[in-house]
Amino acid sequence: MTTTRKHHQLPDLPDLTGRTAVVTGANSGLGVHTARALAGAGAHVVLAVRDVAKGEDAAATVPGSREVRRLDLADLASVREFVEAWHGDLDLLVNNAGVMIPPEGRTEDGFETQFGTNHLGHFALTNLLLPHVTDRVVTVASGAHRFVRGIDFDNPNSTGDYNAQRAYGQSKLANLLFTLELQRRLGELGSPVRALAAHPGWSATGLQGHTPSRVLRAVLAVGNRIFAQDAQAGALPTVYAATQDLPGASYVGPDGMFELRGRPTLVGRTAAASDPVAAKRLWSLSEELTGVSFPLARTS
Repeated sequence: MTTTRKHHQLPDLPDLTGRTAVVTGANSGLGVHTARALAGAGAHVVLAVRDVAKGEDAAATVPGSREVRRLDLADLASVREFVEAWHGDLDLLVNNAGVMIPPEGRTEDGFETQFGTNHLGHFALTNLLLPHVTDRVVTVASGAHRFVRGIDFDNPNSTGDYNAQRAYGQSKLANLLFTLELQRRLGELGSPVRALAAHPGWSATGLQGHTPSRVLRAVLAVGNRIFAQDAQAGALPTVYAATQDLPGASYVGPDGMFELRGRPTLVGRTAAASDPVAAKRLWSLSEELTGVSFPLARTS
């Protein structure tokens, strides 16, 4: 039995020569395949990674123009350092990095690891970089957003009530609500920048090995063998969202059964992920927790 389904072909990509992209978490898995696709189409790709040595190893597999810069999304000081070192336009920001169902932990700033890394780190990074962004922001969400009813606004960091799967689902729901509210704000300003989201279906990557539960690790390992597509196929929805002419707030995923695998297409999301009131509330909470605000304002 093969471990994963073979990857599908990349969609026809536009010529990205002269354009710059940042891909977070690009040292492995979905991120490195996204970086390869964008660089292969001519973009200069910045691999934004926590471990620079691993990032350099990954960059050696990326064709064309690329560089590695350090970024730890679990540390807001690192996020600010990354942005302070940025100069010039940024055409495309791909918020790909993430952690999945780890043991309970806290980021450097005291946030629950998944909410802090998957959502708050990217929230801060996006807003701080936004004055440089010229085209779009693509945030990688997950079908796991369907497993939670909403954001626990009273206890977003799961203090005293940690469930790894629920916290992961909440962080992925937050990714979609963030995309929704970011697009609303950009649209209100008449900005040409678009915010989109994508999910990889069930893709065999290293993320699934971080859970402390032996039973869940075993279940995920079996699922990887039976249901999963490989990481290159899992990256296709992200690449599609990053390069195709799609409206803001679009959500891209695989077209197969239950969106587990297949070719990239527009997909649906839950009512909780489409709630503009919750999206605005999450944005306000995220500003409060990170100390980072939406940087753009009307110029007329």
